[in-house]
Amino acid sequence: MRKRSLISAAATLTALGGATLAYAALVERNMFTLRRFDVPVLEPDAEPLRILHLSDLHMMPGQRRKQEWVAALAGADPDLVVVTGDNMADPGAIPGVLRALDPLLGLPGAFVFGSNDYRGPVWKNPLQYLLPDREYVQGVDLPAEDLRACFVDAGWADLNNARTVVKAGGRSIEMAGVDDPHIERDDYPSVAGPISNGADLHLGVTHTPAKRVLDGMAADGFALLLAGHTHGGQVCVPGYGALTTNCDLPTSMAKGLHRWPGSDAFLHVSAGLGTHPTAPIRFACRPEASLLTLIPR
Repeated sequence: MRKRSLISAAATLTALGGATLAYAALVERNMFTLRRFDVPVLEPDAEPLRILHLSDLHMMPGQRRKQEWVAALAGADPDLVVVTGDNMADPGAIPGVLRALDPLLGLPGAFVFGSNDYRGPVWKNPLQYLLPDREYVQGVDLPAEDLRACFVDAGWADLNNARTVVKAGGRSIEMAGVDDPHIERDDYPSVAGPISNGADLHLGVTHTPAKRVLDGMAADGFALLLAGHTHGGQVCVPGYGALTTNCDLPTSMAKGLHRWPGSDAFLHVSAGLGTHPTAPIRFACRPEASLLTLIPR
């Protein structure tokens, strides 16, 4: 009797695990969601400004559902589009990325790159993401410079270790960004400095929300910091949240809007829209884009 009970329990657990994996791989990873946040960073009596924050598309050539969903976000009528990297997951992904972003490329925009804009993903044990000092392994070269040219030709600001002013929504927006800290391409000191009093708004942009970068941006007075990279944890525990952020950001800040500690700055971390192609699952962490409505303080 005891043996039968153990066999029955094992069978039940196996079936439950299989159903959970099927849900994560076939259902939730395609449940694209638009999150909405109000961010009180504008001067009193200022008109609201809408920022569409996209991140971590990890686009594969055949992902038409994702491409169509992203393209439809133009209907949210954003004033500014900010893309925080990891657009590609395959050397042939650029047509899919452009198909997704084409309705948005005519709007004011800015971007930084992530590691998976430069090199493709390789298979790895997902449990390695729980190890803080794991070795980072890169795959095949990706056409980063071709994608950069497409974005810049459309008029988007390249913020990879750069600083500029963008006009959007009738405002001047000072923006500073870095290339991906995850692979140590960041050079914030080269663009650091106090914010300009002549701009209406100040944004800091990075792919990986690394503390060394966010601390510098917040200290310089940037009111809103935008990042991706974490996938929100990608596989989360219901009622608890993310198990890892794959960087030095606390798991409590793996996605969503937060105050950056020790400053007046807000940090928004996007859980992103894609997955690593060798681990195409999401659980308790839907793929997302975010519409940030900036309002008066």
